[in-house]
Amino acid sequence: MVLQFFILAAGLLLILFGANWLVDGASSVARKSGLSEFLIGLTVVGIGTSAPEMVVSFISSFQHKADMAIGNVIGSNIFNTMMILGLTAMITPLTITARNLKNDIPLNIAVTGLLIFLGMKESIFGIGRNELGRPEGILLLLIFALYIWSSFRHDSQNVTEQEKEKEPKPLSNTKAVLFILAGIAALVGGGRLFVESGARIAGHLHLSEKFIAITMMSVGTSLPELATCVVAAIKGRGQLALGNILGSNISNILLVLGGSAVIAPLSFGGMTPVDLGAIMISSIFILASAYTFEAKKLDRFEGGMLLAMEAAYMTWLFINPY
Repeated sequence: MVLQFFILAAGLLLILFGANWLVDGASSVARKSGLSEFLIGLTVVGIGTSAPEMVVSFISSFQHKADMAIGNVIGSNIFNTMMILGLTAMITPLTITARNLKNDIPLNIAVTGLLIFLGMKESIFGIGRNELGRPEGILLLLIFALYIWSSFRHDSQNVTEQEKEKEPKPLSNTKAVLFILAGIAALVGGGRLFVESGARIAGHLHLSEKFIAITMMSVGTSLPELATCVVAAIKGRGQLALGNILGSNISNILLVLGGSAVIAPLSFGGMTPVDLGAIMISSIFILASAYTFEAKKLDRFEGGMLLAMEAAYMTWLFINPY
């Protein structure tokens, strides 16, 4: 058990170093390529930091452990929004741009709603079964491909004034690529170490697979997003942080669960209305925050509200662990 805690700490250190390298490399690529930092956060960083979720969910799907595959993504997306965005907003309020309001935030809500409708179609529509089958998985992957293509095609190609003011000297192309690759590798490696050791520790407590997945594993696989967003917030790159979370959430649903469902159908039998309600409410909250208190910003008060919502959800999980 003591060894597992050392492995846990080693994984966390790798995650922190990887997050710093990834933010530096991605920011440099954004500036030199003319792409906005939000787009880089939405795609390169968002997908890269979703790699741990992908590994865990794909392996769980291969092993026909649907509760772990789905619980990992549901828990990760809730943690991403409530805990990570909440904490990031407490460090520095996040500006919500017109593009965010028009495209990215509504898409996050739409794919979350689509996941619930497809996974709970028997309960909602009285057809099929409450599962993501291979046809639904293929549909999610096709939407993901369209989303990536559309993101690059419609990027504004402009860096915001805030980004210009904070621009450091960009890295060389070689260094930037090496930073991104090393960052993703450290994030994935550290995430795997953390999840594996965390799962072993949690296993000694004889808890359900869903509980372990939606708490210990989802939090572990979300640590790359947490570290990346905190580092981005400290460096004043709020759009990179917001893009990372939205991109990660969308990638988790479309790519991770889509791919997992193609590997093997995923039953939603272990998911409760509270779990699905929490992921939907967290998605809608980002949109609502643009029109409340400080307009077009996720400010510190709203960040505090997100942290309170995460605390309430985690409390409910620990009260109902089975």
